[in-house]
Amino acid sequence: MTPQRQLVLDAVRELGHATPEQVCTRVQATAPAVNITTVYRTLDLLEELGVVRHAHLGHGAPTYSEHQHRHVHLVCHHCGRVDEAPTELLSDVASRTLADLGFRLDATHVALSGTCVDCAHDDEDSTEEDSTEGAPQQDDTAPPEGAEGDR
Repeated sequence: MTPQRQLVLDAVRELGHATPEQVCTRVQATAPAVNITTVYRTLDLLEELGVVRHAHLGHGAPTYSEHQHRHVHLVCHHCGRVDEAPTELLSDVASRTLADLGFRLDATHVALSGTCVDCAHDDEDSTEEDSTEGAPQQDDTAPPEGAEGDR
C-alpha cells in the first residue's frame, strides 16, 4: 500500500465516520501535497477492496467508515445529529424484505432519518407553550362564578 493510501485509511480509522473532505483535511495535516482527488480515488479503491464502506447520511457527501464498523445510522433532520443503532434493529424488516420480495437488505449501509430525542423533546416543549399562548387567562381578582358575589 502506498504511503498516501495508508494515510487515507488511517484517517478513516481515526475519524470513525468521515466525509472525503474531512479525510483530506486529516491527511493534509501530515502530507499537505495530497489533494482531494487522491482522497476520493483512494476511498473508491479501499471500498472496492472491502476495507471501507460508505453511507449517505443526508444530502451531503457520503460518509466513510471501516468495513467492520457495522450499524444503522439514525439521522435527525432537525439538528443533523447522527446516532448509531445495532443492525438487529432492522432484523424484522430484513426478514420481511427477503421473504416477501427476495431482496437481501444490507442494514449496515442504511441511514434512517427522523427526529432525535432532544429535538422531539424541544418540539413537545414548544407545542405546550404554543397551546397556552392563545388560552384565555383567568382573572384572579374577580370572584368565580357561583361564588357569594353573584347573589
